[in-house]
Amino acid sequence: MDYVAALLPPVVMAVAFTALIVTIVKSQGGQNKSKEDAAVDAALGRAESVGQEPKAHGV
Repeated sequence: MDYVAALLPPVVMAVAFTALIVTIVKSQGGQNKSKEDAAVDAALGRAESVGQEPKAHGV
């Protein structure tokens, strides 16, 4: 029975990880893809504009 106790946590983690990956893959694309892409593009645009502001006194 010790081998069952030793193997159970890795098996449970492998199943959970597989379920996570399947969920991520299934949620890609679909009806909301363009909305998600637009949100990411807007966030990246804001991040780039903040990083390019002129600095005062050459700092």
